[in-house]
Amino acid sequence: MMQDFVRTATYHRAILQNHIDFRDKVVLDVGCGSGILSFFAVQAGARRVYAVEASSVAQYAEVLVKNNHLSDKIIVLPGIIEDISLPEAVDVIISEPMGYMLFNERMLESYLYAKKWLKANGMMFPTFSDIHLAPFSDDQLYMEHYSRANFWYQQCFYGVNLSSLRGAAVDEYFRQPIVDTFDIRILMARSVKYTVNFMDAEEADLHRVEIPFVFQMAQSGLVHGLAFWFDVAFVGSLVTVWLSTAPTEPLTHWYQVRCLLQTPLFAKEGETLSGKVLFVANKRQSYDIQIVALVNQTGFRSGNILDLKNPFFRFA
Repeated sequence: MMQDFVRTATYHRAILQNHIDFRDKVVLDVGCGSGILSFFAVQAGARRVYAVEASSVAQYAEVLVKNNHLSDKIIVLPGIIEDISLPEAVDVIISEPMGYMLFNERMLESYLYAKKWLKANGMMFPTFSDIHLAPFSDDQLYMEHYSRANFWYQQCFYGVNLSSLRGAAVDEYFRQPIVDTFDIRILMARSVKYTVNFMDAEEADLHRVEIPFVFQMAQSGLVHGLAFWFDVAFVGSLVTVWLSTAPTEPLTHWYQVRCLLQTPLFAKEGETLSGKVLFVANKRQSYDIQIVALVNQTGFRSGNILDLKNPFFRFA
C-alpha cells in the first residue's frame, strides 16, 4: 500500500499541509502497519505518536523507527486498539482504515473505537467518507461471469457428469463483488452517495448500513448491477484534502467495486430505478451485501446477495 502513490501522497499532503494541527500534539496511529503515517505526523511537528499495530508488521515498524532515530517520538505498541492502554489522551487520530467498498475488513470500527482516547476537541484524519453508487450496463462483464461456470456444463469429466452443479456454480460466482476499474461511460445515472462521519459515528452504526437509492436514468439499456467507489476527506484547520477512488480519478489499490444483479433490468431514459443496498457485518471481518432494485414505471425488479469477503479480482 505504501507503493500506492495516490494513497500515500494524499495522506502526506493532508498531514503536512495541516501542520498546525500536529505541531506539539500527541497523535494516535491506528493500524500503523510500517508506520509511514506516524513518520508523517512527526514531520508535521507531532510531539509524540503512539503507533498501534496488531500484526507482526509491528516489529518492522519498530526497526524503521529506531533506524530513523525517532524512538523518542514514535512509540510502537503491538496489539489491537481495543486491548491497548495509552498513558494519555491524544489530540489527533490518524489511520488508513478503508477497505474495498470502504467497509471491507471492518477496520473502520477499530478506528471509531479509538475515539475513547481522543480529547474533546480532538481531530480525526480522515474525518468523513462518502460511498458512491451508480447503476451500470456491461454486457461483456455479465457474460464473462456466466461463462466462468461453463466448466460445470461437462457431462463426462473423467466419467463424471458435473452439470447438476452448474446452477450452484453460477449462484456462487454472482455472489462475488468484482474488483476492477471501468470506463465511466457504462454508468447509467448520476451516483448517489452515503456519508459516514467518523467524528459522530459509533461502532454499532457500522454493524448494519442501509443505503436507499433512487436513480433517474440518463440512458436506456440493461442495468447489470451497481458500481461502488468512495472518497474520504481530511478536514484540517488550514485545508481540506480529498482522497478519491472514483473511476474519474487516478487509480488506487482500492480500484472500484461492481455488484451484479442476478437478472439484468431494462430501463428507459427518464425512468427511475429505486431500491436499497444493505451491508450486514459478519464474523469474517467483512459484510454480506443485499441489493434490491426496482424499475418504478414497469414494476420489474431484481437483486442479489453478495459476499464482500470473497471478491473476484478482475484486474489481475
